[in-house]
Amino acid sequence: MVVVMEMTSSIQQIEAVNAMLDQLGFQTQLIRGVKRIVIGAGGDRPVSDLQDLQLMSGVEKIVPIMKPYKLVSREAKEDDTTIKVGTVVVGGADLTIIAGPCAVENRPQ
Repeated sequence: MVVVMEMTSSIQQIEAVNAMLDQLGFQTQLIRGVKRIVIGAGGDRPVSDLQDLQLMSGVEKIVPIMKPYKLVSREAKEDDTTIKVGTVVVGGADLTIIAGPCAVENRPQ
């Protein structure tokens, strides 16, 4: 599941929600996007067990994710992931191609 925090959430509110998720047995991952802050939570608890979490300060909503690869889904993070390698940005709107010799090739090949 993903816990969507309000953009105005304080660090203390985010830490309190994260601590509550830890206490409930979830493995958590904080994701700070441009448009939102979310906490990805992996675990197996019914949504009905999370009513207290929904009422915590700073929580906008709780989104259950039934798809595989929860932390890389668009529900967890809407924005494209970009990584800067030297002066080149990989990801985002531009196409980046990386090529080079294969481990089984040699220079003449």
